[in-house]
Amino acid sequence: MADKPNLKLPKLQQHKPVKVPVTLPHELNADLEAYAAIYEKAYGEKQSIGALIPSMLAGFLASDTGFKKAKRELA
Repeated sequence: MADKPNLKLPKLQQHKPVKVPVTLPHELNADLEAYAAIYEKAYGEKQSIGALIPSMLAGFLASDTGFKKAKRELA
């Protein structure tokens, strides 16, 4: 059996969703589909792209120091 992929995104936790419609470029959607397939291989659990995107965005925002500083200044 092949090694499990080591993804930056951890296994998803339950959450209360808010629906936000979004349109993606074809290339980004293809990459997200590939990521979802790799996620399934890594965790043995299939997730939709829509389920993965919120955690990806949260991780991106958490790592953006400029955003965190500006957000604190807004408060």
